[in-house]
Amino acid sequence: MRQNDSKKIIRDAIEKNVYVSHADAPILNRSTGTKRDSGWLFDFRRVIFRNDVLEATAQLFWKEFQEDVPIQVGGLETAALPIVTAISLAQPNSFRESMRAFFIRKSRKKDGLMRMIEGNLATKDVPVVLVDDILNSGKSFVRQIEVLEELGYTVKAIWIILRFRDKSFYNYFKEKNIELHSLFTLDDFKDSLGTENLKPREKKKPNMPFSAKWKFTGKNPNFSYVIAKSDPLIDDFKVYFGTDGGYFMALNQADGSTAWSYKVGFHVKGKSIFSSPALTSNGLVIFGAYDGNVYALDSKTGKKKWIFFEADYIGSSPAIAKNLGLVFIGLEFGLFKKRGGIAALDIKTGKKKWEYLMTAYTHSSPFYIEEYHQVVIGGNEGIVYLFDAQTGKLQWEFKTGDTTEEETARGFSRFDIKESFTYDKKRDLIVFGNAEGKLFAVNRKTGKKVWMFEAEFGFYSTPLIYKDTVIASSLDKNLYCIHLDTGKEMWSWRAGARIFASPVLIEDKIYIGANTGRMTEINPKTGEELAFITVPERITNKVAYNPKTKRYFLPTFANELYCLERKEENKNDDKK
Repeated sequence: MRQNDSKKIIRDAIEKNVYVSHADAPILNRSTGTKRDSGWLFDFRRVIFRNDVLEATAQLFWKEFQEDVPIQVGGLETAALPIVTAISLAQPNSFRESMRAFFIRKSRKKDGLMRMIEGNLATKDVPVVLVDDILNSGKSFVRQIEVLEELGYTVKAIWIILRFRDKSFYNYFKEKNIELHSLFTLDDFKDSLGTENLKPREKKKPNMPFSAKWKFTGKNPNFSYVIAKSDPLIDDFKVYFGTDGGYFMALNQADGSTAWSYKVGFHVKGKSIFSSPALTSNGLVIFGAYDGNVYALDSKTGKKKWIFFEADYIGSSPAIAKNLGLVFIGLEFGLFKKRGGIAALDIKTGKKKWEYLMTAYTHSSPFYIEEYHQVVIGGNEGIVYLFDAQTGKLQWEFKTGDTTEEETARGFSRFDIKESFTYDKKRDLIVFGNAEGKLFAVNRKTGKKVWMFEAEFGFYSTPLIYKDTVIASSLDKNLYCIHLDTGKEMWSWRAGARIFASPVLIEDKIYIGANTGRMTEINPKTGEELAFITVPERITNKVAYNPKTKRYFLPTFANELYCLERKEENKNDDKK
């Protein structure tokens, strides 16, 4: 088959089958699920398994790279899989020992060998060519490049069938000296498809201003639990967090070196420290662990100050009441009808001041409302409890749903409340989400629902109050901005993967991580994406920030912690 014939086969397929407008088939809006009145897309899956298209694609690839062997060819599941296979099968006989093929998973496999890359990779000195059907914003390629570079491989080129934007848009590839090859651009179809009117939504170039100053990698990461684990916490000089390997770490912010570490006791089911630490005014760092203990350590030395032993498991994070001298934390037990609860402990001694027991497991973390000396927590039966923080007297309960007998027996339900709460002082509202996908605003005085917002899937995060709105991330892949007066959506931003991480406000910008491995900076007023950085592993916890050094501390679910700086701020001196 001649090159011109191959290109014509693919062109014809694009024009007749791949291009779809709203007039040809229903095209749904991602956020609402409703049919668009306008719109278009290029659906290569309609033709990607056709013999003639695959043969033509492979021939055109080898026309481009026949002088570049040895090479390794790979791509991201799923569209790249048939392309990589066709290229591998069509390689000339003289190249048979000179090419390796692989694919990259969108997410690391959670069992078996738990690989992110599958296939037959060669040695790291052999360059890589990444392939796919379409190149639009380029973010999926950024993730692949970061994964490969983390493993020591070099990406030589990107090869795609259809490129949406001008090459000048893709600064990231240019800065890394990665060649960009495409068979077609949108302009090639302006006469046949009218593509001069098909303008990508994102007009700005992707802004990636972050660079890694250092990276910490913990031992024995547990890839099976893709959930929020231990958030990093900072003081002036250290960053504190728990790991899957059972070590609570204190790292020096300046260089990532270990200031001290503390090993917790035996834990079950691959869980260790999911609890996020809290710092007290008298220099204690407090956290829970799945060995059932609450630990208070000296933040300077890591020496044990006290341990509370009474629970069987603790995944909850502590909340500090400085004015009362108390720390509150959720408890879990292995007994029927005594599955969870909350305890108030003396900050100085760890002795229990009061306790309230529940019938369901308590993964949720308490929130202390200082103005009213009250503490609120949720259980896996979907019930919210508000207590007098000093006495432990229950002031009200709020049910988010009716559990079945089977759910009650398990200690879990469709209505699990997994994370913590936020408080809107202006309206006297407590705001939280549950696993059913509902975000509630409840009146603090009465415990009555004021409004409810419903997402497609659950909330496994803690909401954030921003002025007259609350910002919450959902497992339906969206970050929502909801008005606190009405419960109505103001804007939403789609991550492209599930979001377990909680949003955080840093210098009047929202920062959110997702299972794409991308941390994104967002305008809280409009939902506009301003900047991002991509790392190989999923981000399920919130980022921490030191305003003095202007450094960001980004965790992944794989026991990693990145210290990031903005590139224009790299000249800041390290201060210890």
